[in-house]
Amino acid sequence: MKIIVAVDEKWGIGKDGGLLCHLPGDLKYFKERTTGKTLVMGRVTLESLPGKKGLPNRKNIVLTSDHEYVAENAETVSSEEELWSLLSTTPSDDVFVIGGAKVYAAFLPYCDTCYVTKMYNDFDADRYFPNLDENEDFACTELSDVQEENGVRYQFFEYSRV
Repeated sequence: MKIIVAVDEKWGIGKDGGLLCHLPGDLKYFKERTTGKTLVMGRVTLESLPGKKGLPNRKNIVLTSDHEYVAENAETVSSEEELWSLLSTTPSDDVFVIGGAKVYAAFLPYCDTCYVTKMYNDFDADRYFPNLDENEDFACTELSDVQEENGVRYQFFEYSRV
């Protein structure tokens, strides 16, 4: 299982139910990594996606406590047990956790790789991802050159479980 996330310099991931900023290069990176894979997300994350529906060319799974919730192009589960059952035939390397904060926290212990886009700005986030630089279970194993779009400098980092 893998995680993919974009964070600001304080490891913020979202504000008011949405992304912190729009970076076409990060969206392209996300698409390249996740196309053809299975995505696990919470309801608020799904509702932040274009059209409030699952992303194309991926299997989308929404974890929600609302047993009646229905989403276009997505399956819903209302417990971790249901999720594990649904994922039982999916190779672990094909599963990406994409948010939000509660879903990241619940599944970080099961992830072996985290793809992190670090933005060198403070966006006054109200949702956060655990700081992997302070987590002894992970080490940075790859990083890209610094890029800049829309006045935001950022880099892609890959963290692996040690």
